[in-house]
Amino acid sequence: MTVFALYNLKGGVGKTAAAINLAYLAAADGYKTLVWDLDPQGSSSYYLNVKSNNKNETKKVFEEELAVKDVVQGSLFENLWVIPADISARHTDALLSGHKHSKKKLKSLLGGLKGFDIVILDCPPGISLLHENIFNAADWILMPNIPTTLSINSFGTVNEYFENNDLDKSKLKCFFSMVDHRKNLHHEVMQHFYKDKIFFKNYIPYLSDVEKMGINQQPLFEYANGSYAAQCFRDLWHEVKKVCL
Repeated sequence: MTVFALYNLKGGVGKTAAAINLAYLAAADGYKTLVWDLDPQGSSSYYLNVKSNNKNETKKVFEEELAVKDVVQGSLFENLWVIPADISARHTDALLSGHKHSKKKLKSLLGGLKGFDIVILDCPPGISLLHENIFNAADWILMPNIPTTLSINSFGTVNEYFENNDLDKSKLKCFFSMVDHRKNLHHEVMQHFYKDKIFFKNYIPYLSDVEKMGINQQPLFEYANGSYAAQCFRDLWHEVKKVCL
């Protein structure tokens, strides 16, 4: 089982759109794929039209009142399952702080999941005890970055955090997201980082077809399969597979 975390220190960088579309492509390729929505906003759960079956389900999973395997739900799509988020996910850091091995709890919970080829964690923004769990549990951390100064600064902060906490920086794999070809700054930033070979070559453009995921409550490929945005996600997925699987 390979665990991917879609993560960024910043919000609003296209993280959840990437999590859902990459999961959809993995499932379409025949990988038994699970999306675990760890963000109390529940955007991944919304896109896949899945809700928690139990009140405070996330809290109960981390307190081991519910087994993680028992909260997995099917989706409308073949080979794609979901652990939905609920508002109790906002308490995850407090819940983790009470555990003896607080930085390894998520990894332990993932050990209770059997039969999946790929797990994709849709992570809330920030750096906290939950994120330390994510960094320890994930095989790969995929970071979407808008090619702007503040977004790239957040990448530098995460990179420094990994160095200072003896975390494996080779897990970090970045790609550009929400790229606006009308902006010279976006082109300049991308060329600088491509030169240093830090980012995947493929990127996701800023297009309305991606934004319409919320309106359609579906992955991009269900309503705009022939679009340029869909092809960009396919190209990114092929590159991720080549490097990470």
